[in-house]
Amino acid sequence: MISAIESLDRLQKGNRRFASGVQSRDTLMGQMQRDKLLLGQNPSAIILGCSDSRVPAEIIFDQGLGDLFVIRVAGNIVAPSQIGSVEFAAGRFGTPLVVVLGHSMCGAIQATLEELQQPTENQSRNQRSIVDRVRPSVEALLATELRHEPDELVKQAVRANIRASANQLRHGSEVLEQLIDKNAFLVVGAEYSLETGVVDFFDGMP
Repeated sequence: MISAIESLDRLQKGNRRFASGVQSRDTLMGQMQRDKLLLGQNPSAIILGCSDSRVPAEIIFDQGLGDLFVIRVAGNIVAPSQIGSVEFAAGRFGTPLVVVLGHSMCGAIQATLEELQQPTENQSRNQRSIVDRVRPSVEALLATELRHEPDELVKQAVRANIRASANQLRHGSEVLEQLIDKNAFLVVGAEYSLETGVVDFFDGMP
């Protein structure tokens, strides 16, 4: 089985190919590859990413069918269903790495900051559940001078939210904690730049 370090290296190399505009031939799909995957899957990494249409994990990491176990939700938030999905992939397939993948100019982060600054009266309770999960990681930033610098505020809030989600995975699951204690699982936080196509792995790196 691939190690977390090897999995991380594979993602980093794949992103460098993507950002350079060079696609690996190995990611091109054919009937033979699809038939092979009928026997089962063996994803090398779990990606907990944002639902933003501009951040498809398989593409920005230049990976193919069956390579990644992808969980996508607005704001790359962590709720019980996301934790359960990560536990499932780690336990069932032995996948050794999860990357919490946020991105620049995240709409869910911007919406949360706007809601905290100017609350709306009739917000959907379902959308509010997303805001409520992002809120703890970004609320403190509004008490700093960053509140006067909207662009920098969003940048810092995106990273704060990624760190918070990564920490929730590290400390919000007995299953994952046991794997981490055995050095059998790694949680890393990363940010994708919409501007450059580059993924910056900045939290929890070995």
